[in-house]
Amino acid sequence: MFQQGSAAAGVYLVESGEVRLLLPTGQDQKQLVEVVGPGTMLWLSESMSGETYRITAEAGDQTTAVFIPRDEFLEFLREDGDFCMQVVRLLSEDLHALYHKFRSISAHPGRLRQRPLYEQLN
Repeated sequence: MFQQGSAAAGVYLVESGEVRLLLPTGQDQKQLVEVVGPGTMLWLSESMSGETYRITAEAGDQTTAVFIPRDEFLEFLREDGDFCMQVVRLLSEDLHALYHKFRSISAHPGRLRQRPLYEQLN
């Protein structure tokens, strides 16, 4: 469908089949990140921000997907407040899932939180 580093031209809605999301790891090598299916909206974050696609997507043989150009998608969001709020919810869920995925694969437990100053003084 597209390669990592390509300009985000819009969003893709998977209608049928499956799409493999791959992270290039070296010369002609890719690590499978996730497989998604029907109903998945791909590249929402990149299309909203105008950034490049962060990973590569490969569609399976029997996959169909609808492409919605970025400009048309953004115009639709301006016109439909209810749909816009659903997109905000999806972005929030994506961010939350990414956070948990990162925490589960990270060996680093995260920054230790210091006690508030008022507790340190007592």
